[in-house]
Amino acid sequence: MTPLRIATRKSRLALWQAGHVRERLEARGVAATLLPLSTRGDELLEAPLAAAGGKGLFIKELELALLDGRADFAVHSMKDVPAQLPPEFVLAAVLAREDPRDAFVCPRHASLAALPAGAALGTSSLRRASQLRQRYPVLNMQVMRGNVETRLAKLDRGDCEALVLAAAGLKRLGLGGRIRAYLDVADCVPAAGQGALGVECRADRDDVRALLAPLEDRATALCVRAERAVNRALGGDCTIPLGAFAELRGDRIELRAIVAAPDGAKAVSARCEGAAAAPEALGERVAAELQRRGAGEILAALERR
Repeated sequence: MTPLRIATRKSRLALWQAGHVRERLEARGVAATLLPLSTRGDELLEAPLAAAGGKGLFIKELELALLDGRADFAVHSMKDVPAQLPPEFVLAAVLAREDPRDAFVCPRHASLAALPAGAALGTSSLRRASQLRQRYPVLNMQVMRGNVETRLAKLDRGDCEALVLAAAGLKRLGLGGRIRAYLDVADCVPAAGQGALGVECRADRDDVRALLAPLEDRATALCVRAERAVNRALGGDCTIPLGAFAELRGDRIELRAIVAAPDGAKAVSARCEGAAAAPEALGERVAAELQRRGAGEILAALERR
């Protein structure tokens, strides 16, 4: 059988993720090779991600490789996948989640609360910055783009006092030792899909979908579906300052979500429980509750900026 071709970004983390999927396939007797590609999201490192065009910039070139036949499927961090995929693509599987929390990285201070007033805190995420401005208004949030190693290098040379990064990426790269503290999901709600890997292929590739389907982790997939449904119901824009995190408890899913203004002046949150068999319905219910509490006003103000 001809090896499957995996489209992936070129960063070390993306290559680790694609390699992990390849190993899972090879353990099942399915050969695969990597096709590393550069994306616009990797190239536009100066502008804030929301201003540059959003997280979808990290997957467009990979999707083009699927369309023109250079690759059979692509591997993504699920937090980078837009809430609404084009109809010609599907998520063939969502793999078991790594640690979904955000992590505090700092050489001198043990926690966010220990940072002095005015300290520069680097993050690439509007979601993180919005929530953390609300909890720590005395800190100076700085846009810190680039791959994990690039951001750590900026911290080490003094461009900021501390960083907040996804714990999953640090752990996957063997950099868990840099983590000084974890942010509880109640204090900084993760991005929809954070910590989970997804594999995307063309909707008409039934052969590829059949090979990828056994990689899916049911619990993770159900939770990610609920989280993504919140985003989709609020407009499907992956640049909005939304946190959504679900946990499976038996045959029920508990889902929490938050929308926070970029300046941290206002935030609305919701928390609901629903049947695991209907994750999208739960996500839509949480989104409606956010709207009822004022999320629409925050998002409308963001659009006017």
